[in-house]
Amino acid sequence: MNKSNNNLTLLSFAALWFGAAVSIAEILTGGLLAPLGFKNGIIAIIIGHIIGTLILVAGGIIGTETGLPSIASTGISFGKYGAYVFSVLNVLQLLGWTAVMIISGARSVNEIAKVLWSFDNIYLWSAVIGGLICLWIFFGNVGVKKLNLIAVVLLFILTVMLSAVVFKNSELFSSSGDGTLSFGSAIELNVIMPLSWLPLIADYTRFAKRKGDAVTGSFLGYFTGSTWMYTIGLGAAIASGNSDPGAMMLSANLGFTALGIVILSTVTTTFLDANSAGVTFLNLFPKLNERKTALGMGAAGTLIAVIVPIEQYQNFLYAIGSVFAPLFAILLTEYFVLKKSRKLQEGLLANWGASAVWVAGVIMYYQFIKLDFVLGATVPVMIITGLLYCLSWRWTESWILLEKHRNC
Repeated sequence: MNKSNNNLTLLSFAALWFGAAVSIAEILTGGLLAPLGFKNGIIAIIIGHIIGTLILVAGGIIGTETGLPSIASTGISFGKYGAYVFSVLNVLQLLGWTAVMIISGARSVNEIAKVLWSFDNIYLWSAVIGGLICLWIFFGNVGVKKLNLIAVVLLFILTVMLSAVVFKNSELFSSSGDGTLSFGSAIELNVIMPLSWLPLIADYTRFAKRKGDAVTGSFLGYFTGSTWMYTIGLGAAIASGNSDPGAMMLSANLGFTALGIVILSTVTTTFLDANSAGVTFLNLFPKLNERKTALGMGAAGTLIAVIVPIEQYQNFLYAIGSVFAPLFAILLTEYFVLKKSRKLQEGLLANWGASAVWVAGVIMYYQFIKLDFVLGATVPVMIITGLLYCLSWRWTESWILLEKHRNC
């Protein structure tokens, strides 16, 4: 690892993850909690985000200590072939997120533009947002650090204004909800959002000046931003039945300010998806240029946003949880609990024992979704998957595929 690239500080990480959390997707997901009522919704938001963000930060520590991107680090437990499989899955989910965020942002911007200028062209706005994301990628690690600080200051100011719009109606604080959403499902919707960033956090924490900066900055930045966005979405859905940020801001006559909030929040969040899709793609084709590959992913995500209708946030989040919750349960158990391997093992192609536990974890996840457990599905699935791996690894230690080296 080139230590000269390790220039991200606590403030850099706080800005990066606050900017990532201030997004339309987070506000819309917060709106899904409205059936709980305001008080129970806030409790679910805080509990779910503490759990989810702690798991997220744990994944980031591996990147800081090993210098490995998130998906490359899965090779520690699953071998080279396992990392290839998870690389493909991660590229697909990141491209999906890129497209979802671009089209969602473009639709909100388009609604605002229709009111401001009677201009209606969602494809143009998709291209504009996609172009800005590619510009963010082009500036690279050092440029992003400066851009994010500027963007986050603006987003903070704009978000305060958005909060004032939502919470001017004090009656929403006494809302009791209609009981159509269980507390366990609400916890899951909160845990899954930070978990969706787990496959890419180490792509950035590997550039930390100090481990403490990465841990503290990432936790504070993401937890603060995400809980705030969820709370805005919850309040808006209770007060008006609509958690779409564009509609909220138009009703408050924020005009051009609304345009700035939507575009900035979409770009600072989606940049991470597109950039990490490029980083992950290099696990499959390591000779490619990282920045050019990330730019290609940004362009591909923009194209998908225009031609494919993908807006099923809740099902999409569950699909991510089913794959990556058991995956990182095994990696975190290996790295922090068993400590039998804390680096990539030379010649390890596949670990069939770890793979079998992962498959069991994926199946378990969907069973827990049906059970509607009080702490959701992610927490019990990660605990049980980790325990299974702890109990089974001695018996499955020989279930591995090693690379054959020819003697010259």
